[in-house]
Amino acid sequence: MEALEKLLKDELADLYDAEQQLVKALPKMIEASSSSELQQALKQHLTVTQKQVTRLEQVFEALGEKARRKPCKGMAGIVSEGQEMLEEDLEESTMDAAIISAAQKVEHYEIASYGTVRTLAETLGNNEVADLLEETLEEEKEADRLLTEIAESAINVDAASEEEGKNGRSRSSSRGSGNNNSRSKTRTTRRTRGRSKATR
Repeated sequence: MEALEKLLKDELADLYDAEQQLVKALPKMIEASSSSELQQALKQHLTVTQKQVTRLEQVFEALGEKARRKPCKGMAGIVSEGQEMLEEDLEESTMDAAIISAAQKVEHYEIASYGTVRTLAETLGNNEVADLLEETLEEEKEADRLLTEIAESAINVDAASEEEGKNGRSRSSSRGSGNNNSRSKTRTTRRTRGRSKATR
């Protein structure tokens, strides 16, 4: 059981770092989003995440430990990938869809992680810790559900419409360019024929 308890504490330290990385990353996602509904959801989750950091400190206290951070490479990778996405030149709704994708990767990582530590705490018979972790786990599931709802109700459809509109403008521009070239060729041919007649 001692080894299992050590594993639990290490996983909690990993999550403690992950949540604090997320506290820094979420404001950038909020700033980059265009949908007011998405912004509100992300702001709400930022507040929840800050509370989750405090809850993890309570978990450490319940275990008789001082809260500590263990660099979470998993979250660092997800955050880094999300940051690269924010630097892409995307249409507004497409960017919002990309932000939701990045945010849900975070949620799925956290759902898996909190599910693991909750189960470890239950196995060790620490119901107080298990209950605290279960509370966070349910919050992560709710955040994921809300993001899916926002994506499916509007943003994904708007992003698809943006793409269709962009393609339509591109085709229209190409046709216009082709017509201009055709008219230009016609004018050139006429001038050439005129010069030929004058020579004869």
